[in-house]
Amino acid sequence: MTESNYQLSSLPTYARKELRELVRSQLKALLEQADFKGAKAILQPVQEADIAEAIEGLPETMQVIAFRLLAKDEAIAVYEYLDSSVQQSLCEKFKRQEVIDIVDKMSPDDRAKLFDELPAVLVRRLLGELSPTEREATAQLLGYEASTAGRIMTPEYISLKESFTVTQALDRIRSLAKTTETIYSLYVTDAARSLTGILSLRDLVTSPLDKTVGEIMTREVISVQTGTDQEEVARLIQRYDFLAVPVVDREQRLVGIITVDDAIDILEQEAAKDIYALGGVQSGGDNYFQTDLITVARKRVVWLFVLLLTNTVTGSIIRAQEDLLQQVVALAAFIPLLTGTGGNVGAQSSTVVIRGLNTDEITAMGPMKIIVREGMAGALLGAILGTVATAWAYVLQGNLAVAIAVGLSLLAIAMLASIAGSALPFLFRSLGLDPALMSAPFITTAVDVLGVLIYFSLARLILQI
Repeated sequence: MTESNYQLSSLPTYARKELRELVRSQLKALLEQADFKGAKAILQPVQEADIAEAIEGLPETMQVIAFRLLAKDEAIAVYEYLDSSVQQSLCEKFKRQEVIDIVDKMSPDDRAKLFDELPAVLVRRLLGELSPTEREATAQLLGYEASTAGRIMTPEYISLKESFTVTQALDRIRSLAKTTETIYSLYVTDAARSLTGILSLRDLVTSPLDKTVGEIMTREVISVQTGTDQEEVARLIQRYDFLAVPVVDREQRLVGIITVDDAIDILEQEAAKDIYALGGVQSGGDNYFQTDLITVARKRVVWLFVLLLTNTVTGSIIRAQEDLLQQVVALAAFIPLLTGTGGNVGAQSSTVVIRGLNTDEITAMGPMKIIVREGMAGALLGAILGTVATAWAYVLQGNLAVAIAVGLSLLAIAMLASIAGSALPFLFRSLGLDPALMSAPFITTAVDVLGVLIYFSLARLILQI
């Protein structure tokens, strides 16, 4: 990191944000004026990640120009930070050799992510142009299933032997430091490449030079299999505060590592996917705001069609109660209040349970305890809201029977919504489905249907109609 970069990165968060906006606006202005020298100068003291963000904010025609202003080594680093859609766009606009030069110098895991987004024809062509070493490393990662440890790991790590002295180990680290992902976590393997131990760079540099690696390493190693789900890997790194976690195959041979920066990316992706699912949107892993409108509509229309169909059931129930509504018109005024409140209570319960499932916070409690707890919370909320609703309904309509029907219905609906909102995510998980699919729109619609039924049933009972 240069001194200028360090100064920029040490700024407060709000100042860095303002700086990024300033760089983006000035870069665009300079490119519009064809002042390429000025544009190049403004990018020199800026971090690679911030340059990538500035380029992403430019019109598509300017992105290629801005990227070409970067030095080759800097361009490779910036390219890895770009969104996959921008990476693909640049690939299509570069000359063939320029693409090959960039892709060949990328780290294997970032290259595999890029290839996942590119058309198969282009991937085959690029693979054929890579150097034999990089082609083998990339093919190895692409051979594993998507979203697994094997797919996101990097084979660029430093391995040591137990017989190495500290001096020999330090010499090896110096020789490999520029071509490896990290030097802070070191891995010890035997002749068969089986993982036998781990040690940190701190442990190494603070040990006597004549000590052997076998004497200072830790033999109890936490590792993951190549087929382990990427979210599980990220949670493991988060739980134990690892800088990196080793990845082994079925024979316990070390094949790669996953670093903490990859874990952060995974957690962000999974969180975004769950948020989209909670909103009834199919994300597909794409950047929603960089997707064309036709695709946006297609991603959102599926759930909306489901909700449209289920809401017709609510309408049918209301039509079936025309005789009751004709006799007591005041009942109709409170349908939105009851269905809206029930949907909100159910959405709250489903949200906290889904989050608890994703973070393993509620695993120890078990489904029944969670459902009972949420049911009790729903009853308490229903009692509070029902009391207020009863008083308010009486003030508005002056009909005590209607007010009591509204209050009791709200109590029952709140309990039902809380139980459904907490139980259905567990049901989805037991069926092998993503609990996040039990989204707020789904809960809201289901509670609407049942809530209207409860409301009219209680109203008939209380009003004796």
